[in-house]
Amino acid sequence: MMRSLLIGATGMVAQQLNVDTISNNIANVSTSGFKRQRAEFQDMLYENMRRPGSTSNDTGNIVPTGIQLGSGVKPAAVYRINSQGNITITDNPLDVAVNGRGYLQVQLPDGTTAYTRAGSLQLNAQGVIVTADGYPILPQITIPTGAVDITINNSGEVLVKVDGSTSLSNAGSIQFANFVNPAGLEAIGNNLLKETPASGTPTTGAPASTGFGNIQQGAIENSNVNVVEEITSLITAQRAYEMNSKVIRASDDMLSTISQLR
Repeated sequence: MMRSLLIGATGMVAQQLNVDTISNNIANVSTSGFKRQRAEFQDMLYENMRRPGSTSNDTGNIVPTGIQLGSGVKPAAVYRINSQGNITITDNPLDVAVNGRGYLQVQLPDGTTAYTRAGSLQLNAQGVIVTADGYPILPQITIPTGAVDITINNSGEVLVKVDGSTSLSNAGSIQFANFVNPAGLEAIGNNLLKETPASGTPTTGAPASTGFGNIQQGAIENSNVNVVEEITSLITAQRAYEMNSKVIRASDDMLSTISQLR
């Protein structure tokens, strides 16, 4: 079989992964806190038909380039680009936008901790601040009954005004988590990420402290997907897919020509 058939097939598979990644970015263009992803590829092993640097004769003349035939392309990684998304004002007191480095901490039903940039928070029946799926943020913060106003300052303090009182009381503080390699976090869906050996262990701290971003109340961070860039990348991937299919078609035509020789 001609080598070009297999090489063209690897190119088509690679571009399919590229299109899948781009389509996921476009699908999440309105997802709060979503970070776009990009596929990376590597060339595959080479066959040395004439190794560069080998000698060409008994007198020791060095082959300057040689002959190396590649075997195609393979996916290397699909990594998350953690640039800041635009912030949209919502005027909802429980919406918080993470402006800068850091993740909100979320307690999952199995007791483990997940992390998110989606700050659309709500209250459950017990007055606990939770995510849209009902998972409490950590440290857990409970808003007292009769609260008429909630203020969350830049450093994460949750201040509550109770009906009949003229002063604000502190109901708790939101804590951020940060990672050495946030691109190494594992996405588990529902806007949640989990720690992995690649991300490293989290460092926690108050918003607006050294190494952490701040909180903006009454706002949410939008996806950092740029639709124009994604459409451009999609067109490029589509053209690359078509070119690889033409390589396979040309190789097949050449094989057909050989098979028809008498």
